[in-house]
Amino acid sequence: SQPIQKKIRRDKRKEKAAKNAPRPASGSLRPLVHCPTQKYNSKIKLGRGFTLEELKAAGINRKFAQTVGISVDHRRTNKCEESLNTNVDRLKSYKARLVIFPRRAGIFKKGDSTAAEIAEAQKIDVDITSMPKRAEAVTFTTVTEEMKAANGYAALRQARSDARLVGKRLKAKAAKEEKKDE
Repeated sequence: SQPIQKKIRRDKRKEKAAKNAPRPASGSLRPLVHCPTQKYNSKIKLGRGFTLEELKAAGINRKFAQTVGISVDHRRTNKCEESLNTNVDRLKSYKARLVIFPRRAGIFKKGDSTAAEIAEAQKIDVDITSMPKRAEAVTFTTVTEEMKAANGYAALRQARSDARLVGKRLKAKAAKEEKKDE
């Protein structure tokens, strides 16, 4: 009975998405956050909600945000400028695509989308609430003759000995100049 339940769940999700159209089927918009602890802080995941500072920077009221499918977390704080800017950009792109229908048909109020925008409104198939695709971590390049000729270990040893002998060499140079002057 499990395969048929899978089909039933999928059909229910489609039904719910159609009922809520043109709202996003995947739920409210969530921020991109870094995982805690040094081991995992390079990983990025979807957080609980946007901070009040992020909402303010994007020019969105916290009460209004919750009514248009933006999750808000008043406890979360921003610790770096990069993640703040990432989430503000995420909010601004969402806000630009947002079409707000009037509560009563034909009666437009402040903040509602125009009649033309509402007529053009359609459900976007792309999941705008999901995380963006990450770039490849490894890039490949062709090995050049210059790379083949380079001796990395020898260069490091030479730099190390140069740093170690700089004092002796200066002293020897000064002694040589002094002997030359006499």
